[in-house]
Amino acid sequence: MAKFKLRGKELRNLGYPESPAIGLAINLVKQHYKHEDKAAVLQVLKAVLENPESYQSDPLLGKIAEALQPDTSAIDRLVQLHSTAQPYTVFGAEGIEAGAHTQMETAMRLPITLGGALMPDAHQGYGLPIGGVLATDNAVIPYGVGVDIGRRMCLSVFDISKDYLDKSQDQLTRILQENTRFGQDAFEKPMDDPLFERDEFSSIPIVKKMRQRAVQQIGSSGSGNHFVEFGLIRLSTADNALNLPPGTYLAALSHSGSRGLGANIARHYTKLAMDLCPLPKEAKHLAWLDLDSENGQEYWAAMNLAGDYASACHHHIHRRLAKALGTDPLSMVENHHNFAWKEQLPDGKEVIVHRKGATPAQAGTLGIIPGSMTAPGFVVLGRGHAPALQSAAHGAGRLLSRTKAKQ
Repeated sequence: MAKFKLRGKELRNLGYPESPAIGLAINLVKQHYKHEDKAAVLQVLKAVLENPESYQSDPLLGKIAEALQPDTSAIDRLVQLHSTAQPYTVFGAEGIEAGAHTQMETAMRLPITLGGALMPDAHQGYGLPIGGVLATDNAVIPYGVGVDIGRRMCLSVFDISKDYLDKSQDQLTRILQENTRFGQDAFEKPMDDPLFERDEFSSIPIVKKMRQRAVQQIGSSGSGNHFVEFGLIRLSTADNALNLPPGTYLAALSHSGSRGLGANIARHYTKLAMDLCPLPKEAKHLAWLDLDSENGQEYWAAMNLAGDYASACHHHIHRRLAKALGTDPLSMVENHHNFAWKEQLPDGKEVIVHRKGATPAQAGTLGIIPGSMTAPGFVVLGRGHAPALQSAAHGAGRLLSRTKAKQ
């Protein structure tokens, strides 16, 4: 009988998982069964797959059977979730998709969770839903912070009237085009910044590795719903939070984050957290780092650096715009999300509050909630609402992705 060669594809068609069992089966056939009837050999291998316990003592098939057995050591290592989710506050429940609720309920089953809230523009993401706020006990979840660490809104208000906007749209468009970069684009001549002298760029390996890329990308923005735009801000009363006379002013608004620096920090520490804190499949992206550990402290320092880098990017953008306009801003407002803060619950308990796509809204804190491309945004003043974990909506939403909109 002619010999046959077993291929991995045939084993996968039988139902073999991607595991060492495939390689073991191929080698076994090559050494002991290559002159046997192929259909009969495949039938034997299928039987081993369906009932590996029966073949564990077989001198030839035993190793395949062993490789097909569940890895009980990995299962034993899993950090178990609570059987039921803790209650959490939902704002605008009727407008929130089911996937976001499911993700939030998973987060509320973590043994480190002490509180949670879902903002009215929440939607399904990865790990913690976008628009999800989670308070934890001395632990930080890198993927709960998110990939674009410290993404923020920044608003500059100029002493320039509405008439200028009406008459100078071509000039303002040119100013935006000359002074902004998005996505993979960057300025030919990178801008210097004192941030690059920070110790973290030499003491934290992943940050050190990303330093040159951070230098190249400073002052630029990402993609997706990131933007820089000119518009008008209307202050209707004299007692407004910006302390400016009532009126309509030209304003520049930007929305972006920490670029490649933040993304690589997020990926590095998320993988580390998942290795150190294995969770069930539905919660694996919620793996955390203990803030008393060296890894937790290192991530915390890297996260804060990425947040400061995102702020520096916005400040470079706004300085360039102000220079092109020939005037300094009267006022600036800035707030960030995709971040974790050390805060206190009403009972005084210190917690780590993760805001993934949610605006900080502590009492008296200024914030910006942008509208969509067709709706106005708002400058807001936080109320410190405890059920919301002192948070508010993100804004800048859209019903369709750009790809779907083009279709």
